[in-house]
Amino acid sequence: MEYRWKALGVVSIGSLMGAIDATVVIIAFPQIARDLSANLVSMVWVLMVYILMGTALVLSLGRISDLKGRKRMYGAAFGVFLLGSALCGLAQSGTELVVFRGLQGIGGAMLVANSFAILSDAFPPNERGRAFGINSVVWGTGSVFGIVLGGLILSVTNWRWIFWINVPIGVVGLFLARAVLRESASPDPRESFDLLAAILFTAGLGAALLGLTEALLTSWTDLATLAPLLLAVPLFAAFFLWEGRWSRDPILPFALFRQWLFTASLAASVLQGIALFAANFLLMIYFQGIRGVSVVTAAYLLIPLSVALGIVGPIGGRLSDRYGARVLSTVGLVIQGGVFLLFSTIQASTPLATVALYEALLGVGGGLFFPANTSAVMLGVPRRQYGVAAGVMMTVRNAAMTLSYTLGLVALTSQLPAGAGAALFGGAFTSSWAASLGYTPGQLNGLFLTGMHAAFHLAAGFVFAAAVFSALRGSEDRGVQLGTAHHRRYRPARDSAVPGPSLP
Repeated sequence: MEYRWKALGVVSIGSLMGAIDATVVIIAFPQIARDLSANLVSMVWVLMVYILMGTALVLSLGRISDLKGRKRMYGAAFGVFLLGSALCGLAQSGTELVVFRGLQGIGGAMLVANSFAILSDAFPPNERGRAFGINSVVWGTGSVFGIVLGGLILSVTNWRWIFWINVPIGVVGLFLARAVLRESASPDPRESFDLLAAILFTAGLGAALLGLTEALLTSWTDLATLAPLLLAVPLFAAFFLWEGRWSRDPILPFALFRQWLFTASLAASVLQGIALFAANFLLMIYFQGIRGVSVVTAAYLLIPLSVALGIVGPIGGRLSDRYGARVLSTVGLVIQGGVFLLFSTIQASTPLATVALYEALLGVGGGLFFPANTSAVMLGVPRRQYGVAAGVMMTVRNAAMTLSYTLGLVALTSQLPAGAGAALFGGAFTSSWAASLGYTPGQLNGLFLTGMHAAFHLAAGFVFAAAVFSALRGSEDRGVQLGTAHHRRYRPARDSAVPGPSLP
C-alpha cells in the first residue's frame, strides 16, 4: 500500500476519536450535570475549555511541528489525549472534569495541528480534496458512531464510559503513528521557535475567549467579562508588533495572507464556523427541553447530518480536485444558509422527521464545502509551512466555534427570564418551575423558540456572507504546485507555493 493511504488511515483514527468525543459529550451533558451536581457554569466550561485550549495552542503547536517533526508531535498527541480521556472518566466534580477536559483539549490541539499538514504532504494538490473528503467520511462516521454508542452507553451504564471509550482507539492510533508515519517536516536548523510570540498569542487569544465565555455565563458588563477582553487588546497589539518588526522566525507568517486564495478561503471558513457550531447544541436543547424526547432519541435525530456529510464529502472532494473549490464551496454554503432559514421556522409541533431532514440537508452543504475549502486553504502554502497554515486555519476555526456558541446562546437566553436557561438546560420546563418565574411552560417554550429563531437567522446571515467570500476567491490551478498529474512524480520544492494574486 502506498504511503499516502497509510498516512490517511492514521490521521483518520485521530479524526474518528475526535468525532466520537465531540458528539458523546454533548448528549451526555444532562446526565453528567446530575451525577456531579454541577451547575450550568461548570457544564458550559466542560464544553468551552476543550475549545479554548485547542484554539489558543494550535498555532504554536503547528509551528513546533514544522520545526521538530510532525510524526513525533502526532504520536505524542495520542498520548496526551488518552491521558486526558482517562482522567475525565475518573472526575469526581465539575471542576475536576473541566481541568481534565482542558488536558484533553491540549491533546486534541496537537492532533489537529498536524493532521491537515500530514495529509497535505502525503497527497499531491490534485488529490487533496479526495483525501479531505475521505477524512470527512471518517468524521461523519465517527459522529454517527459516537451518537449511537453514546446513546447505548448512557442507557446501559454511566457517562464515564463515554470518555474511556477513547482509550482503546487512542492506543491503536499511537502505535500506528509511530509505526507508519514518515517524518514529513524538513526543519531548517537556522530557524527557531519564537517563544515570546507564542506566549503573547496564546495569552491574548485565551483572554479573549475567556471574556466571551464569561459574557455567556454572566453579562457583557460584568468585570469577569470586561477584564479579560480588555487584557486581550494590548497582548494582541504586542504580538503583532513583535511579529511584524522584530521576530526573526515568526510563528504567524503574514506573507500567507497576501495570497488571496488563502485569505478568502480562510474568511469563508471562519464565517461558516460562526454559524455552524451552535446549531446541534441548540437543537439538542430543543429536542430534550421543548419536545421532551429522551437523550437517546435526541441523539439519533442528529444522525442524518453526519450520514449526509459522510456520503457527500468524498464526492465533493473528488469534484473539487477536478473543478476547483469556488463553485462547490459556494453552493454548499448557499445550501447551509437556506437550511438555517428553515431551522428558524421550527415550532413545538414541527414533525421530528422534518427537523431530521433539515439536518441531512445541512450535511449535504457541509460535504460540498469542507473538503473543497480545506484543500483551497492549503493549496497556496509552501510545504515547509503546512503545520503553520493548518494551525492558522484551525485557530480561526476554533475561535469561530467559541463565538458561535456564545452568540447562539446569547440570542437564545436573551428571550428567557433569569434562571430559565439553566432549567431548560437540565430538561423540559416543569409547571412548578415555570410558575415560580411567573410563566406557564407553554409561555417559556414560546420564548425559547423566539430566541432559537433569532439565533438561526443570525447564523444564516454569517453563512451567506461566507458564500460571498467563497465566490470571490477566484479559481485555483491545482496543477501549478503539482507540476504533473501523477503522484509518483510529485516532488514539490521545499519553498514552493502556488503563485496567485496578492492582496494590496
